[in-house]
Amino acid sequence: MLTGRMMDFPLTITHLLERARTYFGRSEIVSRLPDKSLHRYTFTDFYRRTCKLAQALTRLGVKPGDRVASLCWNHSRHLELYFGVPAMGAVLHTLNLRLHPNDLAYIARHAEDRILVVDRSLLPLLEKFIASVPSVEHVIVIPDDGPAPEGRLDYEKLLAPEQDSFAFPTLEERSAAMLCYTSGTTGNPKGVLYSHRSCVLHTLVECMNDTLGVSESDTLLPVVPMFHAAAWGLPFSAVFAGSKVVFPGPHLDPQSILDLMVAERVTVAAGVPTIWLGILALMDQEPKRWDLRSVRSMVIGGAAAPPAMIEGFLHRHGLVVTHAWGMTEMNPVGTLARPRRQHENAPQAERLALRATQGYAVPFVEVRHVSDAGQVLPWDGETMGELEVRGPWVASSYYGGEGADRFTSDGWFKTGDVVTLDAEGYVRITDRSKDVIKSGGEWISSVALENALMAHPAVLEAAVFAAKDAKWDERPLAAVVFKPGQSASKEELAAHLEKSFVKWWLPDDYVFIPQIPRTSTGKFLKTKLREEYGEHLVKQQRQNG
Repeated sequence: MLTGRMMDFPLTITHLLERARTYFGRSEIVSRLPDKSLHRYTFTDFYRRTCKLAQALTRLGVKPGDRVASLCWNHSRHLELYFGVPAMGAVLHTLNLRLHPNDLAYIARHAEDRILVVDRSLLPLLEKFIASVPSVEHVIVIPDDGPAPEGRLDYEKLLAPEQDSFAFPTLEERSAAMLCYTSGTTGNPKGVLYSHRSCVLHTLVECMNDTLGVSESDTLLPVVPMFHAAAWGLPFSAVFAGSKVVFPGPHLDPQSILDLMVAERVTVAAGVPTIWLGILALMDQEPKRWDLRSVRSMVIGGAAAPPAMIEGFLHRHGLVVTHAWGMTEMNPVGTLARPRRQHENAPQAERLALRATQGYAVPFVEVRHVSDAGQVLPWDGETMGELEVRGPWVASSYYGGEGADRFTSDGWFKTGDVVTLDAEGYVRITDRSKDVIKSGGEWISSVALENALMAHPAVLEAAVFAAKDAKWDERPLAAVVFKPGQSASKEELAAHLEKSFVKWWLPDDYVFIPQIPRTSTGKFLKTKLREEYGEHLVKQQRQNG
């Protein structure tokens, strides 16, 4: 083999940090604090404090490969952890503050965290599980809403005496950088260990014009939590590109987010559909209150975005939604929905339909879908199968070795999403494998029914799930949340669905509830719905004889 004569330059997060210091020192980082005041500083300040953090952690005995956990909202000091910990050779482990304390204890024990950094406002949550994590040697408190309590290390006091420079080590690009855990809706959460190389490659692709196009001229607002799948890589992309960054802190209600977007002239914001559903509802109530002309893209991922929401933002408010799909196991972005050049002159309805898909794979990610028997299926836009992926930022195994059955013998990761793939590579999720409704041996897409229900003018949210049926084994049941002051009958909802679906796909019944339960990452928690309403149809059948 004739090898190339190029330098073996390691792809590490340290390079992103050094680049920000060298070229983008005056770029700004803005954080909303618990009292709603704003904290501002520059990338130069950020770099100096990141050096101080690395010095302080070194003094506490943190060594390469050690796990440093964060239990924090989105803010600048969390960003310091994102860079200071991996750049010194340690591993940042982000803890999901919306999980149950028992889950947090399990995850922290499993990761064998040595240091835990926590917002002072989250200390009540920490105290519920920290005694169950013997590996933690030091708790460092970020004084976000007051000074650190006695007996705990104060983040600011810890950094204060340190030098504002640090000799970051030369790292191997395949060394671990971040540890993120899945939400654990089935079984225990599983750890995904990102490498420096995977994070850097993901960052480069995320900054491409045909993906998210993150650039120095942007102002980014990551509403997606920094404790969830590395906030979709946006913190790394923003620092690499020199973008202004705006963090919402703990204030994630629609009005707070909209006010922040206007005040800081945000160009790109990213969050899960439930966040944007609330924002759209508020904007519909007061359509002239918020001037969002600076916004060029709202990135929606984490769950399938209802087409009615994408259409509502575009037609009623002139805002473009970029629909994304990915997983914690993918560092996390896998596909993006951008209509390609050949669709420039297509009818608006066709372009909207493409934006409502999960899109096509970003560079270096490969996709296929397979049958239950493992047979690779055709890209015909109709045949449903489980989506499998591979690429340089796709997990090859879980940290600790669990879940080996998710990885195929020929090197693909089984996502658990049931999809169709069309001839141009557009992915359309029809369900999760654990949520797909199998009625009399035929598959029914709960996602398609949900999207159609949420297009009804009275419906705010809808979740369709499998309920037990005496004859067909499973039948669809719909849980519906109405918009304030609005309602519809079961007959009206059924008539609305009949326009788009064959009769045997229609839900056998509808339950009207005040709120749909959610997972820790904002997705609909259908396991809870099945627990509560799984026998609903069977009970009805018994009552009817």
